[in-house]
Amino acid sequence: MQHITEISLNDLPTRIQYLRDFIGFNSEDAAALHTARDVVAPLVPTVVDVVYEKLLSFDITAKSFIPRQTGFTGETPTKLSDLNAEAPQIKFRKDFLANYLVKLVTMDYSKEQSWEYLDKVGLMHTGKTGFAHRVNKPALRVELIHCSILLGYVEDILVNAVITHPDLDLATKNAVARAANKIIWIQNDLFARHYVTEQTTATASLSQALTYRLPSVIGFGAILFLSGVFWARRFS
Repeated sequence: MQHITEISLNDLPTRIQYLRDFIGFNSEDAAALHTARDVVAPLVPTVVDVVYEKLLSFDITAKSFIPRQTGFTGETPTKLSDLNAEAPQIKFRKDFLANYLVKLVTMDYSKEQSWEYLDKVGLMHTGKTGFAHRVNKPALRVELIHCSILLGYVEDILVNAVITHPDLDLATKNAVARAANKIIWIQNDLFARHYVTEQTTATASLSQALTYRLPSVIGFGAILFLSGVFWARRFS
């Protein structure tokens, strides 16, 4: 049995190793993703267009593209009605997603830098300080709910492209689909770790104790108070 402490998971390499061991992401999965390179690469432009069509179909996700994006120097939109798939800033963001998708099927997963990249993808959406290129600039935050469901949407597109590909045998389709599922779930955690404050076992136990005991204490106090009122009136 492996021993894992909560605090050790704050360390990125330790966290990645735990995630990989738990979900079973190994060198064979990395090889399967590399196998998918020739399948995914030609589809990247189409996938990116479909993803941004989805993002721009909801105002709550579209509004994230109104502020000036990091590295973009062109004209920015001023209102939601200015946004469309051909807007210069949207095209700029499309390039980032395209590069990300290519990296997923080409990265060397044996290198720590690859996991650091995936971790920064999560961090950069939180609007937290720490990036030199965002100094003195307004925070760009995208809430976790949108990041998580987008990952699921991207995974659905990628997996469908693989399992319906006419030139891949069944074994390869299965291997690639499983590997894609694993890496997307790891990426999901590398988003969540920057948004969610996890409780330690001790803190959680205290919180649970207060949750269950506080109402009882309040209720008992109310009974004593009402009893005091009753007897005070009876003997007055």
